Amino acid sequence: MKSLCIQGGRIIDPASGRDSLGDLFLCNGIISTESSEVTETIDASGLIVAPGLIDIHVHLREPGQSYKETIATGSQAAAAGGFTTVVGMPNTLPPIDTKETLTWVQEKIRSSASIHVLSTAALTCGLRGEEVAPLEELAAAGAVAFSDDGCCVQNLAIMREAVERAGKLGIPIMDHCQEASLTSKSVMHEGEWSRKLGFKGWPSLAEEVIVARNILLAEESSHPIHCQHISSGKSIYLLREARSRGIPITGEVSPHHLIFRDEHLRNRDTNFKVNPPLRTSKDQEALLEGIADGTITILASDHAPHGVEEKKLPMKEAPFGMLGLETALALFLTMLFHGRKLLSLSELLAMLTIHPARLLKLDRGTLAPGAPADITLIDPSYRWTYDVNASFSRSRNSPFHGYDFQGRAVRTIVGGETVWKIENRKFSN
Repeated sequence: MKSLCIQGGRIIDPASGRDSLGDLFLCNGIISTESSEVTETIDASGLIVAPGLIDIHVHLREPGQSYKETIATGSQAAAAGGFTTVVGMPNTLPPIDTKETLTWVQEKIRSSASIHVLSTAALTCGLRGEEVAPLEELAAAGAVAFSDDGCCVQNLAIMREAVERAGKLGIPIMDHCQEASLTSKSVMHEGEWSRKLGFKGWPSLAEEVIVARNILLAEESSHPIHCQHISSGKSIYLLREARSRGIPITGEVSPHHLIFRDEHLRNRDTNFKVNPPLRTSKDQEALLEGIADGTITILASDHAPHGVEEKKLPMKEAPFGMLGLETALALFLTMLFHGRKLLSLSELLAMLTIHPARLLKLDRGTLAPGAPADITLIDPSYRWTYDVNASFSRSRNSPFHGYDFQGRAVRTIVGGETVWKIENRKFSN
């Protein structure tokens, strides 16, 4: 029997409302109330002891694009960012739209992941939006959600059928909100800077009209639909009004949409080219208000690695996306807790633990006795500078290189075992 005591930390468990100094005991991979026969002690004085963080929106690129990322390297990057569970998107090559592909991914996870990696499955065959994927078969094989992330189902009848079938299975839908006819050949937000730079603009309306559609579908079906990487202020308004009426609609925000704006593309740096695009300061303020008032319930990285040569291509040709796993928590702490003071630590951690766990019906995100011993130790005052060249990721497409942060995960524990820690701190005896 292996028994671990995390001693003297500030234990914050948003699921139970606990926020107090104390000791936490882990025994044989679960959280325990027992304190006898402790075989290892971790000194957590000055640290936050939190449930293992959950990121429900990452791209791990296997199968098909392992030169960008692998399940092994992506899970290592996640551990360094404090995440004990991540959820991979299905827009791989081939897409995860069959039981066989999902089974291959799960076998790869078992053999190479250093943390818990869960998988979504495609909503439609080939992510083409023309035919609903075999959702029943994919659910039985272990998909935790359905999504056509990277694409968006344009046909309302197909989407409605998908929602109805997912509803019967009790598995949520996570939707990439993008009306394709408004965004063809667009590379950045439609506004002052797209006009100055001479690029075709990407209107906020392309997101908002799909958010509105999803609200209507969630209302009709009473089945949860989660809107991914929200970027528009009007989307926040739509979600707020719908949630006030009890409609099972949720949204997430990614870190880059909170700190960067469309003007950051003025030098044509493709590391700022993301989908949905960086928008305006007005949109940012609305996102922050949505986070503060509970309209947005989940924070997620949208970790999207790409090869160096791909990101060197001209703006119109370079792929969308940036790294996020190793900097997400740090950015949220720096901006939402220290900087803007919009959230308490408990409120912030809820958006990275129990809220995503409840959306996907996961048995984690809490420090309750009997829960999996997945723990993130956080130093909220830790000052550090991000070096993308030291990243665990196979890719380097991050505009956060050289940024100074305040706050960081300093130790990540999965199933009672440490999978990552900062080596130059004294943790255990």
